[in-house]
Amino acid sequence: MARSHDPGVLSTETAAMIVDRLSDKLPAMAQSLLELLVQERAEMAGDGELKALLYDAVQGNLEAFFPAIRHGIPIDRIEPPTAALEHARRLAQRGTSVDELVRAYRLGHHGVLKVILDEVRAAQLDSGLGLQVFEEIAAGSFAYIDRVSHQVVNAYQAERDRWLNNQNQMRALRVREVLGGGDLDIDETTDLIRYPLHRVHLALIVWCAEQAEGDELADMERFVADLAAVLGARERPLFVASDRTTGWAWIPLPAGTDDPVDQIREFVRSRPDAPWVTTGTALDGLSGFRRSHRQAVAARTVAMAPGAPPRTVTAADEPGLVVAAQFSSDLDNARSWVCHVLGPLATDSDSDERLRDTLRGFLRNSSSFKSSADELHLHVNSVKYRVQRAIERRGKPIDTDRIDVEVALLLCHWFGTAVLAP
Repeated sequence: MARSHDPGVLSTETAAMIVDRLSDKLPAMAQSLLELLVQERAEMAGDGELKALLYDAVQGNLEAFFPAIRHGIPIDRIEPPTAALEHARRLAQRGTSVDELVRAYRLGHHGVLKVILDEVRAAQLDSGLGLQVFEEIAAGSFAYIDRVSHQVVNAYQAERDRWLNNQNQMRALRVREVLGGGDLDIDETTDLIRYPLHRVHLALIVWCAEQAEGDELADMERFVADLAAVLGARERPLFVASDRTTGWAWIPLPAGTDDPVDQIREFVRSRPDAPWVTTGTALDGLSGFRRSHRQAVAARTVAMAPGAPPRTVTAADEPGLVVAAQFSSDLDNARSWVCHVLGPLATDSDSDERLRDTLRGFLRNSSSFKSSADELHLHVNSVKYRVQRAIERRGKPIDTDRIDVEVALLLCHWFGTAVLAP
C-alpha cells in the first residue's frame, strides 16, 4: 500500500496498520485482558458466573474500538457493545459497587495501552513516527473509554435503581445479610424474609437461558413452588433473584424427610421447561440455611465449568463433587495435572472414556472385579479387560499413585473436555 509523505496522513495510515495487526490477535488479547480483570478485580466475574459475559464485553469493546482507528470513525458515533451494557446491569443486580466497574475499565484500558505500545515497538518504526502513532491510538482509546464507561455506568445506575425499587430485591438483600454470617435475631429475620429459619433447609440454585419475554425469574419461582409441594413442604419456599436468569431458593422440609435428590431428578424430568438445578444437602437451622446454600454454590461451579458434561440436576452430596469443586477455579492447571497423571488415558475419545469409567468404578469398589461388574452392569471378564487396557493406555501401573489416579479420574468425570487432551 502506497504511503503518503504527509506526516499526519502517514501517522494515521500506520496507526491503521498497527490496529490491523492487533485485530489478528484479538481473541488472545481479549482472553489476556479477561484474565487480568479476573485476577485484579474478581468482582467483575461474579464468582465465575459472569466470566463468559465479561469476556464478550471485553471482546466487544475491542471490536468496536479497532475499526474506529482503522477507518477514522468519530468516537462519538460508536455505541457500547450490548455485552458491556448487560454486564454492567448484572453487576448492578448483584450489588457490586459502581466503583469496581469504573476501576475495571481503567485497568482494562491500561492493559490495552500496554499491548498497543508493544505492537508499535515490534513494528520497528522510526522513533518519531512510532511516538506519533502511539499518541494517536492512545488519544482515541481515551476518548472511547471516556464515552463507553460513562454509558455503562448510566446503564448500571438505571438497573440498580430499578432493581432496588423491587420489593423482592429488598428481600434478597436481607437474605444476603443472613448468608453473610454473624449473629441475628432468628424470629425477627424470619418475619423480614417471610421464611421459617428454624426448619430443615434444602438450598437450590436454579438458572436458565434468557427468554425474549423476560419472565425467567417468575417461571423459576413457580418451578420452585411446585417442587416444594412435591417434596412435601408445608410452608412456602424462599426464592430470591441473584440476577435476571439465576435464582437462589430454600425449601423448608419436614423433619425426617428422606434424601430428596431422586425426587428432584424425577420432577425435573417431568418438566420440559425445567431450569438447571444444583442442590445442597438438607440441613437444620440457621447454620444449615447457610451451609446448604454454600454447597449448592459449590455444585454450580462444577456444573457451569466450561466443557463439563451437561447435567440438569447436580447435587452437592454426589461422590467426589466437593473434591472436584476445589479444582474449578483453575481448570488449566487441572488439565495439565490430569494429563500428567493419566497420560494417553486422558484423551478425549469415546473409547478412553469407557476405559476411564471402568477404571474409576474398579477403584471405587476396592479393586473388586465382581463388585465393579455388578455396579457397571458388565461381565467380570469385560471389567478385567477394560481395567488392564486402561492401565496399558496410561503407560504405568496404578499401585504407587492410586490416590492421584482416582482424583484425576474424578476430575475427568465432572469436568469432561475441560480437563482432557484433544
